[in-house]
Amino acid sequence: MSETAKRVGEAIRKARKEKGLTQKEVGRRLGITESTFNGYESGRQNLTIDTLQKIADALGVSLTVILE
Repeated sequence: MSETAKRVGEAIRKARKEKGLTQKEVGRRLGITESTFNGYESGRQNLTIDTLQKIADALGVSLTVILE
């Protein structure tokens, strides 16, 4: 796992927890499984810019919050 993927995953996790959501809830919003979303948060799953935007939308945050 790259350092960038790890940092992005940590930012996604932080934003999700600040919204009081579970991985399952966000996965449902995205139409993916909890385990797939877990892969995003852990940095094991590669993300496209489109997927990052969908995650930001599902969390109700701007993409810049995740990429900071």
